[in-house]
Amino acid sequence: MKKYNLLSIILLAATINSCGDTKKGENTLFTFDTAIVKTQYEPQDKLDLAITNDKSKAIDSVIYYINDKQVGSSNGIERLTYSLKTQKLGYQYLKALVYFNGDTSEATARIELVSNISPKLLKYKIINTYPHDTTSFTEGLEFYKDTLYESTGQKGTSYLRKYNYKTGKIYKQIDLEDKYFGEGITFINGKLYQLTWQEKTGFIYNANTLKLEKTFAYTKDIEGWGMTNDGKNIYQSDGTEKIWTTNPENQQMLDYINVYSGKTKIKAINELEYINGKFYANVWQKDAIAVVNPISGAVEGILDMSGLRKLINVTTEDVLNGIAYNPKTKTIFVTGKNWDKMFEITVSE
Repeated sequence: MKKYNLLSIILLAATINSCGDTKKGENTLFTFDTAIVKTQYEPQDKLDLAITNDKSKAIDSVIYYINDKQVGSSNGIERLTYSLKTQKLGYQYLKALVYFNGDTSEATARIELVSNISPKLLKYKIINTYPHDTTSFTEGLEFYKDTLYESTGQKGTSYLRKYNYKTGKIYKQIDLEDKYFGEGITFINGKLYQLTWQEKTGFIYNANTLKLEKTFAYTKDIEGWGMTNDGKNIYQSDGTEKIWTTNPENQQMLDYINVYSGKTKIKAINELEYINGKFYANVWQKDAIAVVNPISGAVEGILDMSGLRKLINVTTEDVLNGIAYNPKTKTIFVTGKNWDKMFEITVSE
């Protein structure tokens, strides 16, 4: 078993390694040639596209598409080669538009582009341990001006809190309406953004006063989970393998990446933190943090945090969730839902 497959087991939570397949479309006149079209590819691979012509039709030309974008054409049943290095990880939907005898026909198939990166198993060192409110169903954790902020979930008890992480003293708390289930938070451009779970609603607060300035609706039909930013864009997870890019000015969801650890699609991406050019992502129901390339979606490192359970008094339902980077100390703070402790750590290979 390859190393990345072994490490991927740490991340798997309600996650199935769904391999691609070259499913034949409903059309049976022409199909993609499964002798050369594989089920899975890696970014450095070349994709050879060709169709079968079992009925021996006089084909004039074939136009090929990937995810509805035209990528080239060929005469007759000549093979077309296409580089996959610019494609995002995940499923790629193929289509061939065949022109023959003054008529047209389509053939469709699906392949999967997986990561060629072998994740490194990272180590962590506990620097400090602090108390954590066991009534806090942690969903979002972030530092702003050296002060820790936390967003919690559960309808009727969700809140946004600013507090002293060393003593637990609460400086300010905003309670959400009972109909909302609080989720991830992030600070950008002097604003604090907060998601809700299934209500498809987000909030924008003044970062200094925590006064609510705007309520917005998601521009895609998704759930709200984790949230972070790189100083330019907001990034949010939706409980799947996707991490979305969002424009903080108008809250438009622009694009997404799919998270893969080797050949394994990593679903249930939850709390996010952007640290030194990488996404640190909790995987729901797993005591693990994935370090994700924000461009490709490839998992480059894995932190196995299961050892923390020996240091806390929790049940198996109290899952790891909460990652905050303190730029002043250059350390990472981690905790979980209803945990009685929060840990300050450093990470190394």
